[in-house]
Amino acid sequence: MSYVPSELRFSNTHEWVRSEGDGIYTVGITDHAQALLGDMVFIDVPDVDSDTEVGEDCAVAESVKAASDIYAPLTGVVVAVNEELSDSPELVNSDPYGDGWLFQIKAEDDGEFDDLLDPEGYQSLIDETE
Repeated sequence: MSYVPSELRFSNTHEWVRSEGDGIYTVGITDHAQALLGDMVFIDVPDVDSDTEVGEDCAVAESVKAASDIYAPLTGVVVAVNEELSDSPELVNSDPYGDGWLFQIKAEDDGEFDDLLDPEGYQSLIDETE
């Protein structure tokens, strides 16, 4: 069973989002997603200052099984990326909600965060696909 933290919001494409305040949001892929993908070998994060649009692909996670697009859960501008992933992509597997974060977005509309799935909604999504 996948771990679904109660303080996060989720997209239906298995990205998690955490509010850091002041319109900044940290984004990663969920425990469920990393488990399906398997051992990560490379993470291609977006460039700082690049624009994101809800639902558009903005990063790629490559594992021993497959490469998978990562979609922007919010519209905005990338303000930080997790540089540790270039040398240690396995952090996404070992700590998807902590050291395995991918990037941070300065959101154009904080309301988009409220539109994401709450933990119960995300758990229901996972249950439907298992």
